[in-house]
Amino acid sequence: MTLINIDKPRWDQSTYLGRLKYYFTTTNPMNLLRTSSSLEKAKEIVLRQRNGEYLDLSEEEIWRAKHLYDSAFHPETCEKMILIGRMSAQVPMNMFITGCMLTFYKTTPQVVFWQWFNQSFNAVVNYTNRSDDSPLTVNQLGTSYILATFGALATALSLNNLVKSSPPLIRRFVPFCAVAAANCINVPMMRIKELQEGIPVVDENGIRIGNSQTAAKFAISQVVISRVGMAVPTMLIPPIIMNFLDQKGILRKYPRINTPLQITICGLLLTFATPFCCAIFPQKGSIKVQSLESNIRETTDELTLKEKYLYYNKGL
Repeated sequence: MTLINIDKPRWDQSTYLGRLKYYFTTTNPMNLLRTSSSLEKAKEIVLRQRNGEYLDLSEEEIWRAKHLYDSAFHPETCEKMILIGRMSAQVPMNMFITGCMLTFYKTTPQVVFWQWFNQSFNAVVNYTNRSDDSPLTVNQLGTSYILATFGALATALSLNNLVKSSPPLIRRFVPFCAVAAANCINVPMMRIKELQEGIPVVDENGIRIGNSQTAAKFAISQVVISRVGMAVPTMLIPPIIMNFLDQKGILRKYPRINTPLQITICGLLLTFATPFCCAIFPQKGSIKVQSLESNIRETTDELTLKEKYLYYNKGL
């Protein structure tokens, strides 16, 4: 029997390299091609391993099943997630959406449609990966979706109007500004309940000490930074390349390559940008006890904890 604790990370999550390895496995787009039967088999292996049952499998086979399980099943409910809401769908979905936003940014109908499409996809991802500890209501989801969509549209349309007389390269950067603005609205709104009620903070042994609004602010700001970071290379580098090709007359000579080329470039960049930016902050964040609310500090004093830090789940 292979005795490994699959509920602990395979790689050291206190190091950037360890986190990077984890996210490369969970965001691997090839996981989307796995059949339902292979996903169910991976789930069965994970559940049996957790129950301490005998498995005639190697350690590598067990970890492979765990990585596949993590890419398709919700970590708390254990339910199979919607296909486009999975982490493994982030690269192919975002490469298509980003490529189209960068191609179709000149007219108002194009801007409206692709910003709406992007926020609709974000809403599906956020709902699919929602926390079971702080479930979203339909009203919260709808409010976040509407505000993020209008925020992105207002940013894109107003900037398009401001840069009408600017060089073409400057106009190509408008979609990035809209996406960044939408993320700054969307993520906090999707997790408004956490900001109001706090998120669980635990000690080094995983024992829950209480809920902290301060920890929630740290967690949400980290997620916003990661998501904006993902958009930086994929929405700033392609415009430079496409503007160069446009100046050389290549896009005018071969207009049909415009959209496919931008989508391909975005895909190549997202393959690396997604795990690299997800790994910026540890999933299990730490925060000094003295930085937390007075009730949390009083509780830790009563428990006479030796650790000066408590821990929280950052979320995605």
